[in-house]
Amino acid sequence: MTASACLTVLFPLVSFTAEQDEARETARLLAILLDAGRVTVANNQDLINDPTKADKGFTADVFTKQTAEEFNRRTGLSLEQIDGQNIPEIAKPLLARLLEESKKTIDSHQPVINVPGIRYKGLIPATFGTETAGRFKNWSGVYLKQTAPQALVRNPKNLPDEYESNALSRIAAQALDMKTDSFLSEIVEQDQAVRVLLPLYYTKSCLTCHGQPKGERDMSGYPREGAKEGDLGGAISVKIPIPLH
Repeated sequence: MTASACLTVLFPLVSFTAEQDEARETARLLAILLDAGRVTVANNQDLINDPTKADKGFTADVFTKQTAEEFNRRTGLSLEQIDGQNIPEIAKPLLARLLEESKKTIDSHQPVINVPGIRYKGLIPATFGTETAGRFKNWSGVYLKQTAPQALVRNPKNLPDEYESNALSRIAAQALDMKTDSFLSEIVEQDQAVRVLLPLYYTKSCLTCHGQPKGERDMSGYPREGAKEGDLGGAISVKIPIPLH
């Protein structure tokens, strides 16, 4: 998914305090970084699945460089000089850890990626997102998940909660520019938290597995959803606890 630094806040319900605004910005950056990793995997999908090659050269270091470039394009921030960036202090260790967990995911798939003669290697954007977000959440306690409308979810771990289901419905009802990182940001009082959703839209490369013909099995064995380029495919969801007053 291509994106720019242009941002749109969807459905603002209340004004944010400085502390809440820092939590919101932290959540936004975490969502973009996780998606930047997903985009990097997608951009290398043909290489990853190439059955004619053994060593693909898609190492954790190569992944990190490309992900950092994608993150910089979308935020204007450098992950290599994160301490000197104008971002909330609470975001700095969280972003560093999320990048580290992202590298671990790529490392863990190396033995399979580099086996020749196999077309489907099991490393796709969704797998990357689920594995990385799960470990990051266990380490940090920060809720981070890729999710989607229930009808589109393949992995039960990614099923939306009630808030996410309602938010995704509202997002789907809006005509948004998929080339910008528009995001939903709200204070949810019952959760005592700031919640951020970064919508994900199907791009051309996604349609290999999620496009037409609907119902036909893709390379992973799942039936295709019949999606079209630009359709809402899901969201990165972040929840950060915060005092409301």
